[in-house]
Amino acid sequence: MQGKLTAVAMSGGVDSSVAAAILARAGRPVVGFSMYLARRHEGRPGEKVRCCSLDDCQDARAVAAHLGFEHHVLDMEGDFRRLVLEPFASDYARGRTPSPCVLCNSFVKFGTLLDRARAVGAEKVATGHYAILEADPRTGRTLLRKAVDDGKDQSYFLFDLSETQRRAAEFPLGRMTKAEVRDTARALALPVAEKPESMDLCFVNAGENYREFLATRGLARDAAPGEIVDIEGRTLARHAGIAGFTVGQRRGLGLAAGRPLYVVRIEEESRRVVVGDDEDLLRDSCTIEYVRWIPFERPGGPVRATVRIRSTHPGAAATILDSADGTAVVRFDEPQRAIAPGQAAVVYDGDLVLGGGWIAG
Repeated sequence: MQGKLTAVAMSGGVDSSVAAAILARAGRPVVGFSMYLARRHEGRPGEKVRCCSLDDCQDARAVAAHLGFEHHVLDMEGDFRRLVLEPFASDYARGRTPSPCVLCNSFVKFGTLLDRARAVGAEKVATGHYAILEADPRTGRTLLRKAVDDGKDQSYFLFDLSETQRRAAEFPLGRMTKAEVRDTARALALPVAEKPESMDLCFVNAGENYREFLATRGLARDAAPGEIVDIEGRTLARHAGIAGFTVGQRRGLGLAAGRPLYVVRIEEESRRVVVGDDEDLLRDSCTIEYVRWIPFERPGGPVRATVRIRSTHPGAAATILDSADGTAVVRFDEPQRAIAPGQAAVVYDGDLVLGGGWIAG
């Protein structure tokens, strides 16, 4: 075998398994790492953990044995709790809508896991993400592009990787469709070839919502009650804590208004949840913070691009005005619905990811 050792982050699913198989079949030296993230004492009768459980680790081990390379399980419960779950809980407690998958990629998979991989001599960490990395021959920077399978593209969740992290990352599935990945798994007789996909928040168990998850894991922050008010400030009801609300939410408000009402704004200081009609959710601009640009350190002026304000957002034309203090203002050509603080706003030029930041307000 030729080349330096590559660590593959193996969740036990078909995508990461095929990513490992592609590298191994190409003669690359490979070692498999599975991150055990589920707390050992939390299993309940009939409970199904969506990802990174002991069963998933066993599936990954079976794939590694089938392909003939070493596999190790890393207990990363503490790292995951500190770097992903606690910020997730804190954001909800502040009335923000978190994006934990971005944090997991930036701080766990290409943070802690990358450090552990390097400790055993691995040069890169490969994953089953659907995205494309390529070197810019003009600048030498590592560019991030959408996957060829637009329906599976995960570039949104990878915008915050640093240049160093992008250089150490490898995404073997970026130029494949999901159907091709599944067919490859079958052709190689991988033990997980027919395994269903994990959907939604991978760390929340099937049949459980995020509020239940936070409460049962001891992550729920102290809830202070407050008022639900309309956009004119009239009190409509009381609530038990702003962590139970997100911008754009309609269900579960406990209101009988005779018409649909939506969460328009959450005020952390006053603990007020402001509700209004659907048109009250429209905004033509937002401020983003902790901005990261990918093809360049900073743009030389206003940037015309397409901006996605959440992972399911199709993107909208906008002008981005970058500041020297790590913030930027996004001005949309047309008002956008339910721009939620805490979510990522990711900037695209066609399939090229220019960068992004965290919606501040």
